[in-house]
Amino acid sequence: MTAESQCRIYPEAINEPEPSGDYVHINIGPSHPAMHGTLRIITTTDGESVINAEPEIGYLHRGVEKLGENLNYTQFIPLTDRLNYCSAAANNVAYEMTVEKLMGLEVPEKAQLIRIILMELARIADHQVCVGILGVDLGAFTPFLYLFIQREEIYEIFEKTNGTRLTNTFGRIGGVDTDLPEDFGPMWNKLRDGIRKANDETDRLLTHNRIFMDRAIGVTPFSAEDALNWGFTGPCLRACGVKRDLRRDEPYYMYDSFQFKIPTGENGDVFDRYMVRMIEMEESVKIIDQAYEMYRQMPEDAPLMARVPKIIKPPAGEVYHAIESPNGELGFFIKSDGTSNPYRIKIRPPCYMIYQAFPELVQGEMIADLIACLSSLNIIAGELDR
Repeated sequence: MTAESQCRIYPEAINEPEPSGDYVHINIGPSHPAMHGTLRIITTTDGESVINAEPEIGYLHRGVEKLGENLNYTQFIPLTDRLNYCSAAANNVAYEMTVEKLMGLEVPEKAQLIRIILMELARIADHQVCVGILGVDLGAFTPFLYLFIQREEIYEIFEKTNGTRLTNTFGRIGGVDTDLPEDFGPMWNKLRDGIRKANDETDRLLTHNRIFMDRAIGVTPFSAEDALNWGFTGPCLRACGVKRDLRRDEPYYMYDSFQFKIPTGENGDVFDRYMVRMIEMEESVKIIDQAYEMYRQMPEDAPLMARVPKIIKPPAGEVYHAIESPNGELGFFIKSDGTSNPYRIKIRPPCYMIYQAFPELVQGEMIADLIACLSSLNIIAGELDR
């Protein structure tokens, strides 16, 4: 490989001294099943060891934020589905809450409870995908099947609630447009048992599996200080030992009245990220139980929507609001000029900050560990490359 071609593949080589030894540059992705979408990583390797890994995004860019400036506030809701499509309902609610904050709207309590229930269902589904795919990437296919069955049953509830499965366009500015289905109670009772059974099977197949432990424990560890400096949030931050959760630290809706634990790890490695998500699924089950009990006590004719104009026109101003999405802090910044279209929308996706630290996480690890690390971070290309 000539110096000129090397610089084209790995531009940083221009300003760095030539390392000793025969280093090889390898493209991983963007067309590769382990890249979870359209990610490309330019790796510099010494044998099987990763000397450097340069993440490159831009293969999925759809200009979602710019599109929002040419749509009215309600029309933008379906575009939020396409951010983290593994938990679309959480994206919908985060955006709707931001517009409501800008307008000073108070969402009815019944609508708040419905939003909480569906957001926590989305959190479980998101974690099931992450844990299942982590197993697949490390060679354990069976847990994925157990978890995928439960994920499909969660989508059955979404379909019965608002007619869609993956991309939900759930809720409206000011509340929700539909109530929970009449048979939600029996469906949830069955689903709750199924989730716990699938998690138990996954735990028995992976947690104490010697191969999985060797591939996960001590792999790409990260300190709490480094995680905070890089802007980590969500399970990846809690895996480093930082007990930060917006549902508890900056509570919204009725989260401060629910009893649930915030699991944390110690080493911030692949195994801790896995364990945090496993425990969080059980905590989400507890939250749904409490929220549904409160929902059942609400009058049947309790309002689902605040009084909002037919055409949404927030006053001129700007606002930022964030929720604890399955991946971490998902925030929306909106600047309004008083018209029916937002003047500016900026999205703060959790995995964008996390992915910045990827070169530091995998430096000195093996190529196989790079795959495990990426999977445990749960990078979703749709929200990463907006």
